[in-house]
Amino acid sequence: MSAGQASGRHRVVVVGGGAGGLAVASTLLRAQPQLDLAVIEPSDNHYYQPAWTLVGGGAYNVADTRRSEASCMPAGAHWIKHRVASFQPEQDQVTLDDGSTVGYDFLVVAAGIQLDWNKIAGLVDTLGKNGVTSNYSFDFAPYTWQCIRNLKNGGRALFTYPATPIKCAGAPQKILYLAADHLRRNGKQADIRYCTAGGAMFGVPFYSQALDKVMANYEAKPEFKHNLVAVDGPAHKATFEVGEDKKQIALDFDMIHVVPPQSSPDFIKNSPLANAAGWVDVDKATLRHVNHANVFSLGDCCSAPNSKTAAAVRSQSRTVLANLQAALEGLPPTSAYDGYASCPLTTSKGKMLLAEFIYGGTPAPSFPFDPRIPRRSYWWLKTTYFPALYWDMVKGDLGPDWHAVHEFPAAVPSFQP
Repeated sequence: MSAGQASGRHRVVVVGGGAGGLAVASTLLRAQPQLDLAVIEPSDNHYYQPAWTLVGGGAYNVADTRRSEASCMPAGAHWIKHRVASFQPEQDQVTLDDGSTVGYDFLVVAAGIQLDWNKIAGLVDTLGKNGVTSNYSFDFAPYTWQCIRNLKNGGRALFTYPATPIKCAGAPQKILYLAADHLRRNGKQADIRYCTAGGAMFGVPFYSQALDKVMANYEAKPEFKHNLVAVDGPAHKATFEVGEDKKQIALDFDMIHVVPPQSSPDFIKNSPLANAAGWVDVDKATLRHVNHANVFSLGDCCSAPNSKTAAAVRSQSRTVLANLQAALEGLPPTSAYDGYASCPLTTSKGKMLLAEFIYGGTPAPSFPFDPRIPRRSYWWLKTTYFPALYWDMVKGDLGPDWHAVHEFPAAVPSFQP
């Protein structure tokens, strides 16, 4: 599908040509090939971002994470290759960056999340050099692997987590584990610290206790309530606000993996679709806007209180598709999203812990095994199956859904990461 100019009005307009937007657009057009549907997306490329952790850990080729946006756009979609400037939901209209407008009968907002690199002083100037890196960028993920390989015996490696919601909440520590495993395999020791603005290793206590054990196994140190605010690359110093009083401290580093603060895109924050926190304000079950019945949203930009992951997008896509198809026929919502998300946590090169859960942090694994145990069989899921599942999803094949609530013993089993 080639890109076209903004034009007129469409039955369905999808804002965002990422995972959520294309999953909905592609699946809907498979079911209704004649549907008048437009996708607003300015990018030339589409990225499989979950693999960037593997790239940073030396286990995946970064080139394999990128495809052209044109190759992912569904046949039959009108591709409007522009950025959104603003929304006018009272007029069922979207205004683009060139001042043109696009009308809609139904709107799906799947615009992803914004990386606020500039909110950490000095970061932009030193990214990709001086041992400062981030897997949250296609450009810098390969440098992470270089930093890990260059880390000397006795060096210090910092891994950060910001004081904002982020996509893939497990990613900041996954690369820590891959780094620690690489050092162990090569007979090196380092001062490894997980500097997180949060107060625990993970937001779901059931899994957090298992991750405490992974950290202890690697003799890595968690630094809770540490929010990165500045990086001086040439001096190899990172400044953190610590604790409730936000006292500033500086830590030296040989390498630092930075996760930037993140937020809803500015054009959503400043729109009538946003809630007070800036996210598209949806009912957490139906994913329909609380004030505009012809607007749906999914993925990282919506207000549903779940972890922001590709697995969540896939699950949300089913709900949005069912409820949008019902709305196209003048019917009420028929599907409810249960908050499912999944964090495939690479605990070493060759093993993975598959953290799956629904609203309330209730474990809901796809397999009947204790999900707190890292397994070698899951490494194949992370490196082979999940990438294939993702590319099928953006083409309109959402794949299987096996997650279900199970009961497990309170005590965390013993394991090797």
